[in-house]
Order: sequence, then structure tokens, then C-alpha cells
Amino acid sequence: MRSIVTRLSSLLALVLGASASASAQQGAPSTPPRLVVVRAARMLDVQGGAYVSNPVILIENGRISAVGPGLPVPAEAEVVDLGGATVLPGLIDSHTHLMARWSDSPTGDEYEKDLLTKSQAFRTLEGAANARATLRAGFTTVRDVENEGTGYADVDLRNAIRQGLVEGPRMLVATRGIAAVGSYHPFGISSDLKDFPTGAQMISGVEEARRAAREQLGQGADLLKVYADWHRPTLTVEELRVIIDEAHKARRKVAVHATSSEGIRNALEAGADSIEHGHEADRPALELLKKKKAWLVPTVGILEALVERAPNDGVRSHLQSKLQTARGVVKQAHALGVKIATGFDASSPRDQGRNALEIAALQRAGLPPLEAIRAATSRAAELLGLQEHVGSLEKGRYGDLIAVSGDPLGDVTELQRVRFVMKGGEVVLDALLAQGKLTPPGSP
Repeated sequence: MRSIVTRLSSLLALVLGASASASAQQGAPSTPPRLVVVRAARMLDVQGGAYVSNPVILIENGRISAVGPGLPVPAEAEVVDLGGATVLPGLIDSHTHLMARWSDSPTGDEYEKDLLTKSQAFRTLEGAANARATLRAGFTTVRDVENEGTGYADVDLRNAIRQGLVEGPRMLVATRGIAAVGSYHPFGISSDLKDFPTGAQMISGVEEARRAAREQLGQGADLLKVYADWHRPTLTVEELRVIIDEAHKARRKVAVHATSSEGIRNALEAGADSIEHGHEADRPALELLKKKKAWLVPTVGILEALVERAPNDGVRSHLQSKLQTARGVVKQAHALGVKIATGFDASSPRDQGRNALEIAALQRAGLPPLEAIRAATSRAAELLGLQEHVGSLEKGRYGDLIAVSGDPLGDVTELQRVRFVMKGGEVVLDALLAQGKLTPPGSP
């Protein structure tokens, strides 16, 4: 009995102590919010489509609390003065593969070599390097549409970035991807090699499709990535539908690789949220995209990059033909009112961090400069379902912004020369600050 009383007394002491501690903490002064003010010559309002002169952007604890021309600057704020620069929202790439870093190969088997020769630990480190390059290029948010054979390492990279362990953009990750057996990398591997790693989770049949979707969602996928075709339609509408249904039940979206018109129609009939590439879409496929209110992520910039470095005239001619077809698709899609978001599809050391090439590529394909910029900001944020957090410089959004020296509406290639990057109110790249200044609180 005495031991019970002793234990109850000890428990009461603990409760009273905790209560006293909580009361003391409530009475103690709270830490004041961190205030950062960004000033520049002008800011592009991507929603309204016009420049705002002499903007003042107030950021409290990582989010914008006020923005407008000539707002008063609180005395306690740190001031980032960007001088004559132009400020825009942080850019968004809706089609990245941060875990992919394979080199060009004359034999075309670099993907298979990466699966065979690189450990997942090494490829994760490559992903961290790619993430840093992407962020420093001004892309503060990405939708990473499959990690190309690294298990669930993209989930770990996303989480490490969130915890501040490595430098990178905000990430939505699709984990392993889902493809039909025999219709994705690796190709050309001996049939004797039974356990050779694969670039995606290979499935055949509705129940395998359902299991793959549930497994990837259970492992932390923010969205699912599915291959509806590979030179020809592969997964059936029924297989696609069960994957998409599982994702939608979990309130997740599905990005579908589809280049052929039939693959696009299959994906849309199954409920796809976005079509990736769509390079061979005919008008009926684009009209269905519009009807279904799905998105097109055309990835034309990577085709331009491939044409630029084609090893010979024959390859260049083939790629140029593909590029011209893809440009025609983008032009027609824009005319029909299809929703378009940027995605560069980088997968090599020379392309990681060059994501802004896609913005200029979309303009060359027929989008007006403002629409091409919106495709990488407010439109992309809507596709990702993050429009309340990123994609524009408005109250409540993260303090994610970039700055360039020139006029991006007059020359969208300015976005390939980003001079300043801020993510969540923290300076990431500061090439402009030598011209401007960072003023601590209380300084004149």
C-alpha cells in the first residue's frame, strides 16, 4: 500500500512540475518572428501580368505577410536590397528526375550501365547534387516524376531537404514509377539475369497494378507516375484506371507518360491528371485533354538540347523532326486552351540545373512570354496543387523568389541567368547582393 502511495505522490509531483514548467513557459516572452524585407526596382505580378515598380516584400518566418509598392519597412526587419533587379516568384519544374545523372553514350546503354554500376547510396548523392543545381538555377519547387531505379531514395531526398540537411527545392516525389512488364528500362539484358534492377516497378494485370499503387503510396509518394505507352500503347485502360483510382482515393494525382495519341486517350479515359510529353498528340487527343481538364507537360526543351548536341546529321535530322512535331502540338494545345506547365526532363550532368531552357522552348513553340513564365510559376503551382503556397508573390505564399538583371517579358532567356534565389526567406544564391546590400535589423 505504501509503495502505491509513494508512486502516486511521485506521479503527482511530476504532473505539478510539468504544469509549473508550462505556466513558466507561457509567461516567458515568445521569440519574435524573423522579418525579412526584399526590395527591388520591379516585380513581375504573374497573376496580373504586369510589373510592379519599387516593390517591398515582407516575409515573416518564411512566408509573405505583405507585398506592394513602397510599403513601410519595419525597423526590426533584415533588408535585402536588390537594386535595379527584377523580382519574380521562385520557378517550378513539373517534370524532373533528380536521381538521374547518366552520361551520353554512343551505344545508348547508359541507363542500363547506371543500374548495374552505381549503388543507390551513390545515386542518392547524385540526386542531392542535382537538387542543389536545380535550386540555384531558380527552381524552388519541383515535381519529381520517378526516380529511375533508386527504390524510395527520392522520398529520403525530399525529407532531407525538408529537414535542412541538404540544399534543394521543395519536392513532390513519385517514387518508383509504374510500367508494363518489358516496356521500360532495362532493355537488351540477358534473360539469364533474373534480378537485374529495373527503372520502374513492372506490373502485368489489374491486381499487380493495384498493389504497386498502394505500395508506392504507402512508402510516401506525393503522386504516382505511370507509363501508358513506350513507342506503342502498353498498359490497358483497366490497369491505368485502377492505379489512378487508388491515387485519387489517397488524394494524390497521377502523371502519365504518353507520347502517342492512343496512349494519351487511354490515360485520359482512365482519369489521368497530366500527360507528360504528348509529342505525337493529334487534335482529337488534345481536344480530349481540354475536355477532361487535364494538364500537358510537353518537355520540348530537352528535345532542343538533344538536337543541339546530336552526334551526326542523321540523328540531328531525326530529332529535329520530332522537335517540330512537338512544337506543333504545343501550339495547337495552347490555341485550344489546354492547360500547360513546364517540365524540362533533365537526366544528365549537362542538363541538370538548365531547367529554364524549357521556358524559352515553350515560347519558341508558340506561347507568349507571359504564358511561358506562368507555365513555370502560377500554372505549375496549380498542377501540383500548391497554388496556396508557391507560384506567385502574394500574402500567405512562401518567401520563394528569384531576381534577374533584365526584362524577362522582353527576353525570357533572362530566366537562364538567375542572379538571386531565396527559398522560404533564406538567401540561397546572392550574385546580386554585391550590387545591392543586406542590411541587418536596426542598421541605417
